[in-house]
Amino acid sequence: MDVATLVSQLGGFLYSFGTFVIVLSVIVFVHEYGHYIVGRWSGIHPEVFSLGFGPVLASRVDRRGTRWQIAAIPFGGFVKFLGDADAASGKDAAAIAAAEADPAHLRRTMHGAPLWARSATVAAGPVFNFILSLVIFAGLTLSEGRVQEPLTVGELKAMPQSYDLRPGDVILGIEGQDTPKFSDPEAWGAFRANIPVKDSLDYRVERNGRVETVSGPYLSPTYISGVDPRSAADEAGLKIGDVITAVDGTPIFTFDALKERVETANGAELNLSVWNAGETRELILSPKRRDEPTADGGFQTVWRIGVRGEMPFDPATVAISPVEAVEFGALQVWRMITTQISGLKHIITGQISTCNLSGPVAIAETAGTAASQGATNLIWLIAALSTGIGLVNLFPVPVLDGGHLVFFAYEAVTRRAPNERAMQVLMSIGLALILGLMLFSIGNDTLFC
Repeated sequence: MDVATLVSQLGGFLYSFGTFVIVLSVIVFVHEYGHYIVGRWSGIHPEVFSLGFGPVLASRVDRRGTRWQIAAIPFGGFVKFLGDADAASGKDAAAIAAAEADPAHLRRTMHGAPLWARSATVAAGPVFNFILSLVIFAGLTLSEGRVQEPLTVGELKAMPQSYDLRPGDVILGIEGQDTPKFSDPEAWGAFRANIPVKDSLDYRVERNGRVETVSGPYLSPTYISGVDPRSAADEAGLKIGDVITAVDGTPIFTFDALKERVETANGAELNLSVWNAGETRELILSPKRRDEPTADGGFQTVWRIGVRGEMPFDPATVAISPVEAVEFGALQVWRMITTQISGLKHIITGQISTCNLSGPVAIAETAGTAASQGATNLIWLIAALSTGIGLVNLFPVPVLDGGHLVFFAYEAVTRRAPNERAMQVLMSIGLALILGLMLFSIGNDTLFC
């Protein structure tokens, strides 16, 4: 390996690592702020709000007596409430006894607060993660708007062929078929399925108040609109804006044809001819197995190179209301939660590969790739990861928020706190499970997958 390659790889690593730290810090801050603010509202005093672990790099104490700090190890954070460490460890019995003798002081501690206050404080972390995701998805939707009806050409993608279609054209029909509403997925799907497979189609458009027939591209070309991190396409150097013109020397112009060639290759090497901005290049890659969710909640194993396609033009959009945006954001969060739960269930039952479980190395690489593809992709990744972290923290595993909520549920039913010794044992088991899972996921990132 020459020096230039080494420097390039080091630069890529530092870029991915730095992006990962920023992404994780945003998500962790929101999670811990949820604990902090709801705890404060509930009358529990937050002593320390820490972003990161280990040696403190910088800190300040606010007027409420909370120390805000940034620590050296940027992989997490915590909020320490008054008395919670002492109650969990059983140490400083004199301090606890003194606090119990002062009801006002006891009420401000984590262990002395009412059950509802403790439960709300613990649940607030994951809830704030979901809220962050919802706000991001809603914000992106609000900024992008919805597709204008009837379908109107916004910006045309750069393609190897030349066409007469122009920005601003209102598409009335294609190849003799009237264009249905874009917002009706069923009608639009049937419409696309009946379009002849040709690299040049007859579009009936309204242009400057006149109806004309012009030439336009196939609706599902091999234009690359997205590249998945850690995919075969990413490793081979495919990028957004590339157009795949041939596979193993055979010309193609539809995304369905590309998908078919990838799937029938069964992992064998493919030689791709790629066009971009008037220049062509050759790439060699091998498809990878991937487990993808199905409409019925299951998963299917398929071969993929990790690219996404779209129409040959960006549709013109119109503004949507904040209510519509919030509805979309909530639906997106719910879809992610159900898909992740289904995926975990299928991993546990052995129906899909454990390689679907990614660790910090894969997430760091994904963050770096997302950042290189634009701010929108990076912001979307923050929302997706925030949903995942919120969900994982609700799992009923001791040391996680979900484990604490289980303890609180036990207390609510039995009217007494769980046995301290039993809690310590369960906490140790939970910590071992989390560490084991982390090591396994790192192994997936670096050795096994």
